[in-house]
Amino acid sequence: MKKIRAAIVGYGNIGHFVLEALQVAPDFEIAGVVRRRVTDIPAELSAYRVVSSLDELSDVDVAILCTPTREVEHYAVKALAKGIRTVDSFDIHTQIGDLRQTLDAKAKEYNSVAIISAGWDPGTDSVVRALMEVCAPKGITYTNFGPGMSMGHTVAVKAIAGVKAALSMTIPLGTGIHRRMVYIELEEGHKFEDVARAIKSDDYFAHDETHVIQVESVDALKDMGHGVNMVRKGVSGKTQNQRFEFDMSINNPALTAQILVGTARAAMLQRPGCYTLIEIPIIDLLYGDRDALVRRLV
Repeated sequence: MKKIRAAIVGYGNIGHFVLEALQVAPDFEIAGVVRRRVTDIPAELSAYRVVSSLDELSDVDVAILCTPTREVEHYAVKALAKGIRTVDSFDIHTQIGDLRQTLDAKAKEYNSVAIISAGWDPGTDSVVRALMEVCAPKGITYTNFGPGMSMGHTVAVKAIAGVKAALSMTIPLGTGIHRRMVYIELEEGHKFEDVARAIKSDDYFAHDETHVIQVESVDALKDMGHGVNMVRKGVSGKTQNQRFEFDMSINNPALTAQILVGTARAAMLQRPGCYTLIEIPIIDLLYGDRDALVRRLV
């Protein structure tokens, strides 16, 4: 069986766990790792090609984009133009529709495939929300995150001028309402009030109650645990009071990475275009014989 050649683009928290997930996936091989720093290579990458651009890798089937969300479109367009499939965990919910349209046109132009927002939320949680709505088409679903570290929000804070280090914690208040607790170390020469104002006005935080706190050491607070609780109460046909609940506690980047690898597998089976996870057959994310999977899981 020819293995799927995957490139890891970006080697932060998610990239590290994508490497581990690919190492144990029997149908993948690692084509290389694209990162800004190609010197001072960590020991776990010594067996792989480490480059600064996808141009330096050959025969790449799929690029797993582990970049900050706001860089996803840039890297996806470049990869698609080479005919390389892409998967990512883009997590700004309000911008997913626009990104899907943009990358759909690019993917079709270059006869390739992009699957976007394929983490756990958006991603597999989106699939669960869709299934809940199948079960009760009329009703309300509440998605409650945390308590835990939000990687997307943390990366967004780190990009703000004056922030030396950051941690964004998501605290669920119930009924889909959240509080953001942002802990930062300040760079010299910057005022806390100015930095806090910039954080609260960022799209990641502007719609939630946000508290910014200056600390001596962000590392002393860091914990990559996270979770979600989703509840839907609604109507099946004409029968009311149907209630469904989904709950999980996770290591945030490890789960995101595992879903990205499954999505990379699914990208090999789709027609040219851009998709979100709710548009992909679930069985395409799984490794194994299709008939055996049906017999075991259905």
